[in-house]
Amino acid sequence: MGGADGRGMGWLALEAFDPAPVAVALTIGPDHRLVYTNLAYRAFVGDRPLGEPIGRAFGVAAKQDYGDLFDRVLETGEPVSLVEAPVRPAAADAGDEERYFSFTLSRFTHDRPGVLVVAVDVTEQAAAVRRADRATEEQKRSRRRFESLVWINAQVVWVSDAAGKVIESSGGWERITGQSREEFLGEGWTQALHPDDREPTLRSWDRTRRHARPWHHVYRVRTREGEYRHFEVRSAPVVENGVVTEWIGTCFDIEQEWRERQRRELLDRAAAAAAEQPGLTEMFAALADVLVPALADGCGVHLLPDLGDRPAGAPITAQRVATAADRGLRQQAPAVEQRFAPDSGFARALERRRPLQRTFPPGRPPAGLLPKTTTDWLAETGATSVVLMPVVVDGAVAAAVTAARRGDRGPMSRDDIALMRQIFEHTHDALSGAVQFHRTQQIALALQHGLLAEPPALSDLRIVARYMASPAAAEVGGDWYDSFVLPDGATLVAIGDVAGHDLAAAVGMSQLRNMLRVLTADRLAPPGEILRRLNNAMETVAPEATATCVLARVEEPGPGRWQLNYAVAGHPPPLLVTSGGDGRFLQEGVNPLLGFPFDQTYESSTEPLPPGSTVLLYTDGLVERPGEHLDAGLDRLRRQACTLAHRRLDLLCDGLLDDLPTTGTDDIAMIAVRTPETATPAASTKPQN
Repeated sequence: MGGADGRGMGWLALEAFDPAPVAVALTIGPDHRLVYTNLAYRAFVGDRPLGEPIGRAFGVAAKQDYGDLFDRVLETGEPVSLVEAPVRPAAADAGDEERYFSFTLSRFTHDRPGVLVVAVDVTEQAAAVRRADRATEEQKRSRRRFESLVWINAQVVWVSDAAGKVIESSGGWERITGQSREEFLGEGWTQALHPDDREPTLRSWDRTRRHARPWHHVYRVRTREGEYRHFEVRSAPVVENGVVTEWIGTCFDIEQEWRERQRRELLDRAAAAAAEQPGLTEMFAALADVLVPALADGCGVHLLPDLGDRPAGAPITAQRVATAADRGLRQQAPAVEQRFAPDSGFARALERRRPLQRTFPPGRPPAGLLPKTTTDWLAETGATSVVLMPVVVDGAVAAAVTAARRGDRGPMSRDDIALMRQIFEHTHDALSGAVQFHRTQQIALALQHGLLAEPPALSDLRIVARYMASPAAAEVGGDWYDSFVLPDGATLVAIGDVAGHDLAAAVGMSQLRNMLRVLTADRLAPPGEILRRLNNAMETVAPEATATCVLARVEEPGPGRWQLNYAVAGHPPPLLVTSGGDGRFLQEGVNPLLGFPFDQTYESSTEPLPPGSTVLLYTDGLVERPGEHLDAGLDRLRRQACTLAHRRLDLLCDGLLDDLPTTGTDDIAMIAVRTPETATPAASTKPQN
């Protein structure tokens, strides 16, 4: 009926509202006596007696004074509407349950003015709205609690939209990086990451958002001071109605934790690497690989074998034995030896026994401090800093380590240098054993070479000898070779192996070689007879020793014709290889091992030598392998020697040492003789050109 005054409408017209689904009531007079209610109204408040004031008849226990509203509508004629007004019903069976109605109060005039009430029960709708409101409020409250906890504990808090673009920050990122808010928002924060970390971080972030899972990642952040520090980022999605609406994330500076974790990992890796390597060179190479790229972009290790024993004022000799370089950088070649003046920066740094760091413009390292090859590498790679660190082992400087960085990484910090020093201190015991082993091996090798004479230089025959000490043993061995010209013009070549791999074997080798020289020069006899006499002499001079030997005379019975007169005592047979690449072993002239009584005649044999042919004498270290029959090693040697037959004699010997698989646990000695390609005058002892 709205604002209609109802004038002209009879009371019976109100009965039209009886079946209406909304509650309808009519009051009259200033005391608002109830004169009409429909069925819907009575169903709610009960069948109240008519003629009573609305306050008593309507049963209102309102939260606000609805009587004032009735007065105002009756006085002014302006309708009033109430939405979701709380009403406690007066019905006896309604209990104390509060319900909600939406009211419209309008003036109604018949015989006397009154107020028409039209009310709709909206309790269920209001309850649903309130439940939704409570859920939203609870969600907001939970988020506020979460944000409060996050903001209290995190150094940086950020919020991104569902697409991963940052839309809000606590300001911590700006304080740490120096970026402005405008620079930080969106994906601008990635510009503060280390260049190597940007792409992996974005890939990880995109993958996380696609799967709507919590994010955990570590990256390096450039601070306003210009250094990079490790930060740990964590983020979780905010989900509403099953849809990710935004992400809340935190960042923590974990540089100290990261350094401590890296320190432990690097020390463990260094200890394991050192323990797994048999030799000093291999050990330094493994430690260089630990340093790169964890602490440096490039690394080199120079061994200082004579630093402690060198005379005062003598130059320093440094041999680079190991290098390492990060991906994309050229790795320096090892085995480079350089000398430094005693007053050079390199020498002074070693004398101080303290790490020395130098920074410089890209590609312009200081001169005189580092080996030239290292300086060239620093210039080539655009390095901007380098650390030179002496490595002290057993109280002496055993090596010098150089570790370089390029400009995008910045120089090493004090903590980095301290960690680098800890790595070598942590592996001191392993380095000590390796240094002692290396020094003993070098002394033994020098002694071994001192006992082995150089082959004679002849104008017709070519003679080349090689010796390779076992890298797995520090003592001198019993392998030996010899060659010299006999009084009758023949050239003697010999090779042998005294049992054992120690000082006694070396002494026995020296005695055996010297006795053989005396016996061959004293009497020009066939090689077999010389070996028999040598075996007899060993019964007196070295009764406990045993040995193998090949003794051969290279003879020229006629101009341009060469032959080999040889005898073998328990040794692998000589190998004959023609210039055309055919090869076979010489199986005649075989005799027992030296060192055992043998009363029979020792056999000799003579073999023609074609022009340009090669005779190779060798020790078993070249052909023996564990678990393999000797014939397999001999056949492998024959095939390889035939392949190399066209090479110069020295290159053939080097090729055999480089290409044949050896155990590395035994010494290797070889001596090779090559005849002239064409007929030549009789043999001469004139030196070769």
